[in-house]
Amino acid sequence: MNWIDTHAHLYGEEFSADRTAIVERALAAGVSRLYLPNIDSNSIEGMLALEVQFPDNCFAMMGVHPCYINENVEQELAVVREWLAKRPFKAIGEIGLDFYWDTTYREQQYHAFRSQLELAREYHLPVAIHSRESTRECIDEVKALQDGRLSGVFHCFSGTLEEAKEIIDLGFYLGIGGVVTFKKSGLDKILEDIDLQYVVLETDAPYLAPVPYRGKRNESAYIPLIGEKIADVKNLKIADVAAMTTNNALKLFKTH
Repeated sequence: MNWIDTHAHLYGEEFSADRTAIVERALAAGVSRLYLPNIDSNSIEGMLALEVQFPDNCFAMMGVHPCYINENVEQELAVVREWLAKRPFKAIGEIGLDFYWDTTYREQQYHAFRSQLELAREYHLPVAIHSRESTRECIDEVKALQDGRLSGVFHCFSGTLEEAKEIIDLGFYLGIGGVVTFKKSGLDKILEDIDLQYVVLETDAPYLAPVPYRGKRNESAYIPLIGEKIADVKNLKIADVAAMTTNNALKLFKTH
């Protein structure tokens, strides 16, 4: 079976001791493509180094994460623009809004999100959207700018069934990760009513490891555990989940 991890921060310091082994474990588990969302200007070097080391397996995005936006917003956006003009990337991400940790820079977050959605339209690239405690607001921002050129994924989807349907209607995918294996998440109930053609898999490594590794460091090799849970919820064969979600991810990143 062939799998894709659409969202993994494998360049992070959490993997500094065994980064190569982490990628090799993913490949051994059948996870052949790993998409790396950027965080800010400080994470670019490590992310691109991993892409150089594994050019057939690791693929970089470019963007600035909402949790890393403050008074520096214009400098960070300038770096994003500079890199997008310099070389190709698979997507613009990780972008969006985060009202869970801190809302001090709420207006700057909105400005950065809108600016990067505009860049996605300009470069015809998909976006990886972070929407923690802000699913409704992120949907509204995409809706306001959707002219047929915006596509992407609501990574680590955690909204309602109604919001899931709105996201799908906008032409976006739902990124489903380890949270679906958590007993009280309710995500399994939402997935019962969602066609798998709108779902891609992700780990968000090193965060949100699936059961039985919950609370430990996550890694891309755990993607099949997420697929296994979805197969159970949807009453499908795991091979079918692998085939469908892999095909969806290839479409998402315009690899077809």
